[in-house]
Amino acid sequence: MALFRSFQAIPLKISLFFYFLSGLAEAQIVSSDSLRRADSLFSAGDQLKAARIFEDALAEGHTATDPMLLKLASAYEKQNDVPRLLYYLDVYFERHPDDVVLRRMNDIARANNLSGYETDDLNYFYLFYRKYGLYFLLFLMLPAVYVFTVLILKSLRKQAILARQKWVVFMYLLMLFIFTNLPEGIQSGIINHDRVLLRTDPSAAAPVAEIIGKGNKVSILGTEDIYLRVLWHNNLYFIRRDSVWII
Repeated sequence: MALFRSFQAIPLKISLFFYFLSGLAEAQIVSSDSLRRADSLFSAGDQLKAARIFEDALAEGHTATDPMLLKLASAYEKQNDVPRLLYYLDVYFERHPDDVVLRRMNDIARANNLSGYETDDLNYFYLFYRKYGLYFLLFLMLPAVYVFTVLILKSLRKQAILARQKWVVFMYLLMLFIFTNLPEGIQSGIINHDRVLLRTDPSAAAPVAEIIGKGNKVSILGTEDIYLRVLWHNNLYFIRRDSVWII
């Protein structure tokens, strides 16, 4: 009897599967039509309405293309919505790290008294890492592979390996690991409310260290429940997750 029920359920499962596929295809068609309409509105000069359609598509799970990000940035620049302008420029910068975009964000931030976009050594290091990190990593890997091969050959030949050599290799590999993973572990976020509280601990009862405004940028170093651990002016604070647009 149980086997009979299983066979009876197969047509239902197949029907549900094809229903899901047809719904997904229909949603993609609707989304494509909306995006074409948004492109037409943008070309016609109605950038605000185009931006709303683009953002609706993003909210529905559509992946933002590079032209879409630049159009959204342009639309919010026309509306003088600086925080959203910087947000979409920053998302574009994450994909295509470029000195021109970095300086553009810095100029906008300085004109509006916003922090976190400075063209300092840290940001230039991040720019260098995003542009050339893979090549630099391969360059660093060459000596590591060579030394590691030498140590294996010595071990196979039962030759003595000095403790100092082992420590040098270990420290080199550790630095290589840090270089590979540290920048990827740091995210950025843009404050999306006018008065956001920076607290000393991840709790609503914790003391407020500072209040910052919409559009400022923070570095995100981790999470604790509904709070983000952020770096602001070289100090660690906690901020509610819903107060930040995460890049």
